[in-house]
Amino acid sequence: MTSAFASWSDFFAMGGYAFYVWLAVAFTVIPLAALVLHTVLQHRAILRGVVQQRARETRLRAAQQREAA
Repeated sequence: MTSAFASWSDFFAMGGYAFYVWLAVAFTVIPLAALVLHTVLQHRAILRGVVQQRARETRLRAAQQREAA
């Protein structure tokens, strides 16, 4: 099997279509990376909210038990 490009500079030049090829790559990779980052940040925020809600419920139960006693 042979390579389609003779050198790395030929690869990056993409046969004269480098601007369009690398622009298409950028328009694909950047939104995907942003989506992954957004998902990770959203996941952390949701977990933080769950922890806060559990702590709030624990405080409420403790306050109700103190009132009942």
